[in-house]
Amino acid sequence: MSLLPVADALDRLLSRAKPTQRTETVSLHDAQGRVLAEDIAARLTQPPFDNSAMDGYAVRHADIATLGAILKVVGLSSAGHAFEGSAGPGEAVRIFTGAPLPAFADTVLLQEDAEKLEDGHIRTTFLTPKGRHVRPRGQDFSEGETVLKAGAVLDAGRLTVAAAMNHPALTVYARPRIAVLATGDELVPPGTPPGASQIIASNTYGVSALARAAGAEVIDLGIVGDDKQAILEAVRNALTLDIDVLVTLGGASVGDFDLVQPVLGEAGMELDFWRIAMRPGKPLMVGRLGDIQVLGLPGNPVSSLVCSLLFLEPLVRRLARLPAKNRRHPAIAAVPLKENDQRQDYVRARIIRGPAGDLRVTPFGKQDSSMMKVFAESEGLLIRPPYAPAVPEGDPCEVLLLREPSA
Repeated sequence: MSLLPVADALDRLLSRAKPTQRTETVSLHDAQGRVLAEDIAARLTQPPFDNSAMDGYAVRHADIATLGAILKVVGLSSAGHAFEGSAGPGEAVRIFTGAPLPAFADTVLLQEDAEKLEDGHIRTTFLTPKGRHVRPRGQDFSEGETVLKAGAVLDAGRLTVAAAMNHPALTVYARPRIAVLATGDELVPPGTPPGASQIIASNTYGVSALARAAGAEVIDLGIVGDDKQAILEAVRNALTLDIDVLVTLGGASVGDFDLVQPVLGEAGMELDFWRIAMRPGKPLMVGRLGDIQVLGLPGNPVSSLVCSLLFLEPLVRRLARLPAKNRRHPAIAAVPLKENDQRQDYVRARIIRGPAGDLRVTPFGKQDSSMMKVFAESEGLLIRPPYAPAVPEGDPCEVLLLREPSA
């Protein structure tokens, strides 16, 4: 099987991704970043009454039509405490922001546009237009009005308006369920003293964190050794968990101990494609087990993370009905770049933001796919397309950002 270009691989992966249909009702506190599953209509009118937009005096405009008009202050209206008396011509009510506008008033005179006199009187010092500084009832929304549409991603503003519409909980699409299975005799969990031929299993944690950040619920299936029956039992267990994606870590290549692909085939997986024209991450595997998508990631930690950024994150966001996240940005090479071969390279790099806001990229010298520290220190990945020519310092290039660069 020939190597598949990265763009083609992603298109094929996403073309078969069916966004989740499951829904659940969650409280407003738990709804951040979730996707609405139904339209939301207001349960009340906002504001529920005419109110003041500023601190000042509620007046009849006819009483302040001339500069220097004198009015008597006969009461007070504050937020939560309406003025319940009456006011005749030439009288005003002291009012504060958000307070109900008395029935007689049609305008708010700003407090800085009124001079206080003795005996509770004020004199106008500015000609205020009629209706100024009044928020009319229903200015924001009216009872029964659809304000939020299904498919909206719930952010701070949308959660605020949902609360104002008197909704304590919302129906949202359920998060995609992702099961992660690590394989390899050499792996032991963090906190375990490794044996002479063992290493600490690290891939699960980075891959799971990335999937959760993309909008998934993650189930950790733990570690199984290089044993066909143990792997098969773990896969069959995963199929009982109502998952959308099974992610395997390691064992997807063709070595004597790479058992994941044949075991998945025995479990009924339909292989879509395998081996991508990229570095790191060539042995990526994609298939399906019924309605469950299977993503077989390489065992090398950096390869696993790069493949997760390129394939798992977009897949999760598509399943979660979230918009695609654009990590790719134009940049400038801070050093000369060598020509590339037939695979698309993702090179760990230092990235800083220049004085003009441009991104300046310096690749790390060591790029072995087992070196996690270099990945952790990278602000992004320099993208080198297949057969890219050499690039002199100062020429344009492209990066995939991992985090916001410093200035």
